[in-house]
Amino acid sequence: MPASTSIASGGARDADPVVVSELTKTYPGPVHAVRGLSFRVKAGEIFGLLGPNGAGKTTTVGVLTTLTRPTSGQAAVGGHDVRTDPVEVRRSIGVVFQDSVLDNDFSGAQNLRLHARLWRVPDAERRIASLLAAVGLTERADDVVWTYSGGMRRRLEIARALLADPKVMFLDEPTLGLDPIARRDLWQVVRTLRERHGVTIVLSTHYLEEAQDVCDRVAIVDKGLIVEEGKPLELVERLGNEVADLALADGHDATELLAALDGRPGHIIRGGSGVSIVSAEPRQLLTDRISALPLSELGVTTMTVRHATLNDVFLHLTASASEQDLASAAGSRA
Repeated sequence: MPASTSIASGGARDADPVVVSELTKTYPGPVHAVRGLSFRVKAGEIFGLLGPNGAGKTTTVGVLTTLTRPTSGQAAVGGHDVRTDPVEVRRSIGVVFQDSVLDNDFSGAQNLRLHARLWRVPDAERRIASLLAAVGLTERADDVVWTYSGGMRRRLEIARALLADPKVMFLDEPTLGLDPIARRDLWQVVRTLRERHGVTIVLSTHYLEEAQDVCDRVAIVDKGLIVEEGKPLELVERLGNEVADLALADGHDATELLAALDGRPGHIIRGGSGVSIVSAEPRQLLTDRISALPLSELGVTTMTVRHATLNDVFLHLTASASEQDLASAAGSRA
């Protein structure tokens, strides 16, 4: 991108509601939390930022919500530069933080009225009633928040974030600590609100199965860089559709197995108690090729073949340096 081009210019080229170019953030040490991130989020998308702890996701969200000032690079939200026009950025966004900002001694409706007053939301009562209905909390609107379940609190947080009719909503680990049913219900609410309000959603999550089901596109971040970006199913297909999980008996490491897989099909992901082989081959061919090995002599106790998921892509791309070296050593003989 030429230096003279502003990513917040408002032109057709930069109509996307979130635009990030060569973004960096360095802390004293120096610690390079973000090291040149570039991505765009299209209007109406659900876009996921995925990565291990310390990858730079939270720092990136902090920059985009104006809570953290970038060291260099550019970022714009809703057509406004986060560095030069932070007030307008804040007017364009809603944020659901990991930690609740609700007052537990207020009712759900009172919490929304408080924030509506702070943000000067027009026709606030109608807006509050509409959002409470959208997140399924109309019947509990007058109950104090401390009586709500975890899922209900997160749904109220989402209603709060939508009060000012934002262009972009940021969800930071929105389902952390929720049970599977509450997580499922929350994502259904998010999908419905995206369809009704047309809001663009940027989320970070550690639940890879959620990202695969919910996100239109994802960016996998590791050590402050984007290592892969695209539609979840396309990323899975690019890696390979079938996975063979080989569990190892106690006392066996993967060294002999990796050597035996010389000339293996696909990619190897080494885990704590076994090895997974991801392949584009048909399932039966993959099964036959691995079954031909002396698996019991190599310490393999079970083999399970399944469809690949975004979690396999994530593990493959964010493997530790030692795991990458092991896989490279085995692959150099292939």
